[in-house]
Amino acid sequence: MRASDRAYEVLRGEILQGELAPETLLGEVEQAERLGLSRTPLREALSRLIADGLAVQTRGRGTVVSSISTKDIDLLFELRLPLEVQSARLAAERGDPEEFRSLAERFAAAELTMESAARDGDTERQDDTGLQDDTACDDAAYYELTAELDEALSVAVANPYLSHALRGMRAHLVRARRLARHEPARLIASAREHREVCAAITAGDAETAGAAMLIHLRRSLAYITAQHRSPEHSAAHSTRVSHSIRKDTAA
Repeated sequence: MRASDRAYEVLRGEILQGELAPETLLGEVEQAERLGLSRTPLREALSRLIADGLAVQTRGRGTVVSSISTKDIDLLFELRLPLEVQSARLAAERGDPEEFRSLAERFAAAELTMESAARDGDTERQDDTGLQDDTACDDAAYYELTAELDEALSVAVANPYLSHALRGMRAHLVRARRLARHEPARLIASAREHREVCAAITAGDAETAGAAMLIHLRRSLAYITAQHRSPEHSAAHSTRVSHSIRKDTAA
């Protein structure tokens, strides 16, 4: 793998995972030293991140991780709804039923696990912002499962143009989701909604698959928008950004 490709993959992953928060400075000297490469391949990687919309060039500071606002989320969902609904319909017509049957079973198991954890109260934690970080133990595994479904849909549509559009859009949605506060009830409902999508695809019912996906997306948009507009989220986001800026200044 070329040095620029490696730097791109590392930085992209850190942005999507939330390790590099919005407004974090991606200084060439610091990042090149941290990643163990020269500034030329790093500049190539930063250019690709800017093209992806994951970073922006700012006057006075340099390249920083781009922010995600409520307006961005609304615009992303304007694109996401028709693409994802069509992908579910096409998957029902063209996909491997057994693959989606297996995914449906795994979402059902995840739903039961999270319901049990929520009842027991074993997963309630506090993060450093003071917000509830519910189901923290299961979030990573659950989101890996949703990523598997996303990839299965991208392959099942058998349309490289649609698959490319879906993958690019989903990168931004990962960031939007990670900025929202996790709540057990929403994760449980999400697992149920994903299970219904997979079940419809398994049955080869394109219309039901599209309808189930549309319901899931509308509920997801309502949840994420409410989280971003809540006073608690705004305060936590300001804390994270301020902390990131202080680290940049100290460096």
